[in-house]
Amino acid sequence: MTNVITSHIDDTLELADHPERLMINACLTFRDLTLGYNSHPAIHHLNGIVRKGSLTAVVGANGSGKSTLMKGIVGVLKPMEGTVVRALGVRTAYLPQQSELDRSFPARVVDLVSLGLWPKRGLLGRYTREDRESVSKALMAVGLGGFEKRPIDTLSGGQLQRTLFARVLLQDADLILLDEPFNAVDHKTVGDLIQLIKRWHGEERTIMVVVHDLDLVRQNFPETLLLARQPVAWGETRETLRPENLLKARRFHEAWEENAPWCEPDHDHTGHDHDHGHDHHDHAHTHDHYHGSGPRAA
Repeated sequence: MTNVITSHIDDTLELADHPERLMINACLTFRDLTLGYNSHPAIHHLNGIVRKGSLTAVVGANGSGKSTLMKGIVGVLKPMEGTVVRALGVRTAYLPQQSELDRSFPARVVDLVSLGLWPKRGLLGRYTREDRESVSKALMAVGLGGFEKRPIDTLSGGQLQRTLFARVLLQDADLILLDEPFNAVDHKTVGDLIQLIKRWHGEERTIMVVVHDLDLVRQNFPETLLLARQPVAWGETRETLRPENLLKARRFHEAWEENAPWCEPDHDHTGHDHDHGHDHHDHAHTHDHYHGSGPRAA
């Protein structure tokens, strides 16, 4: 079986001796990245690059490490081992899951969307007439023209997600991270949000999206990272989502040992680390490469 994760791993290895090429091609670089909670790893030994201007879906079962990876990229979680490196000057926009938002906070749509202007104005900066016009245009772009004064606790799930996308629009970011943006929204909203994502992709922004619907991924995302607490496959979507890779991901996930000890990288006789994330064969001893303890990561 060909494991397409090597397409991204090989890029990292090839560019390691040419840092100037790495700077040109990579928006994100993962080097033996391990992330977790309370000293318990939730995603293991991720290596590879996310190319500038790429559109990547991040998929896997519940608890496979998808949201954990997003938090690690944005800096909410610090690595337990390894590093995640963003290219110099990259501006990042992060849209968390709706469940992480406090909708009871007394705020209006305009207040939530205006948070996208913080990188330009700061916390105490005055908003100009141009800023207000930018907010209105962003709301028009997501189909919420005239919603500026609506309290956010009166919005439907789809309307709230459109509001959050309007905030991302204002951030004008180079790297956009979206964590399950299609959950609890209607079919029309999903289609409209997909079109916004494709617009960003056409503008050569780098986009990573946590998605559960594999049919949606196959139809709209050129590249996919398949996780099962460790990378199973990463590359062109059609190859990544081959049945054998999905089966391998399920086996890895089911083999997780909640009470197992810390997972250390393997070392061969040369002293080099073996990468846990891109083995080329389906191991009978999966639990030796895929174990840990602690809460199940989203």
